[in-house]
Amino acid sequence: MNVNLSVVPGFLAGYARVLDRRRYDLLVGEGGGAGVLAALEGYRNADGGYGWGLEPDLRSPESQPGAALHAFEVFEEVAPISSPHAVALCDWLDSVTLPDGGLPFSLPLTLSDATAPWWAGGAGDASSLQITAVSAAAAHRVAAHDSAVAAHPWLAKATRYCLDRIQELEEMPHAYVLSFAVLFLDAVYDSQPRAADLLKRLGGYIPDDGRVRVEGGTENEALRPLDFAPYPGRPVRDLFEPDVIGADLVRLAGEQQDDGGWVVDYARISPAGALEWRGAATVRAVSILRANGVV
Repeated sequence: MNVNLSVVPGFLAGYARVLDRRRYDLLVGEGGGAGVLAALEGYRNADGGYGWGLEPDLRSPESQPGAALHAFEVFEEVAPISSPHAVALCDWLDSVTLPDGGLPFSLPLTLSDATAPWWAGGAGDASSLQITAVSAAAAHRVAAHDSAVAAHPWLAKATRYCLDRIQELEEMPHAYVLSFAVLFLDAVYDSQPRAADLLKRLGGYIPDDGRVRVEGGTENEALRPLDFAPYPGRPVRDLFEPDVIGADLVRLAGEQQDDGGWVVDYARISPAGALEWRGAATVRAVSILRANGVV
């Protein structure tokens, strides 16, 4: 597996937003958490939520549930630093959580330009397992070093909602719902007694090769083993044979482009979003490869 890290900073300089350049510097030990948090601040709204394209395919400025995941990712990466903005994000999520404990997929937009159609139709009146699970999973990972997030009532409500909805699944859900539910169960595996059995049951929906086609996506869009189980040492890795993970690491390493970055296989919605996804995907790829001892 040949990965050329020397060209990644140059790629990020030309393609990535400042946030992802700061994240990469932190990842490789050349920057600090304070710089990453400062870059994240530009996406934060006064209500404590995040918008302004933090989710690259959702360009509208108002706070959206779909942006919370990306903010929590940053709060996780800067550990052991904790930010008061993490618990403020929990406050905002609590304010838009529906009575059953779930988050809406999206809220009404103030600006629909350059935003993906799946984000644009949100009315805010129906809970989404997809968004709630991925947000709660990321929040639980932050909670490992941030006691205020761990104790927040929103996280408890979201956790109960996700466990109940996952338990009610009677057939294979959409690929992204499956992936985010698996990541959620992995995040709560040690604290929620139901998680182990539910994770095993969802694992039965994943083919032996770990490739799950994204229905309604682009022609080649699919989720792969490292989308479900990116990091070693986690219970979710038990869903995959070691050689399946090994083969997917070879695939991921081999997808570095000549310009130094990685690409995504899902639809390009806007010129800005397409560039930003490449930057974010490159940081994620290097993070996974480093954690698995490839680079």
